[in-house]
Amino acid sequence: MKRLFFIFLFMLALPAPAFAIQPDEVLSDPALEARARAIGQELRCLVCQNQSIDDSDAELAHDLRLVVRARLKAGDSDAQVKHYIVARYGDYVLLKPPFKPETYILWLGPLALLLAAILGVVFFYCRRGVS
Repeated sequence: MKRLFFIFLFMLALPAPAFAIQPDEVLSDPALEARARAIGQELRCLVCQNQSIDDSDAELAHDLRLVVRARLKAGDSDAQVKHYIVARYGDYVLLKPPFKPETYILWLGPLALLLAAILGVVFFYCRRGVS
């Protein structure tokens, strides 16, 4: 019984496949659908923030998936589709935003916080040891 409990806990810890994409969203052309999925994996869900739009069940992610597919059906290239989405939502919508002045805080912010924490600890222990 104990073994079954641990197996159950292990199964809960495994990542489950995302079934966010609805059947009515899937394009009939497999090549276009593959391109839409690739683009969807590069775009951030603005509601969930740590998921791609393909992995998210949020209504906004659903709308963005439809926009991506509509732009592809209209004949846009992958770069044009991403540019269209970024023009409306900003670089934050990209899971890997470009390294430019507007996104320095996204790239360098965690490093700055880590350095500030290390300096804080060093100063704390230096002052403590002196007095």
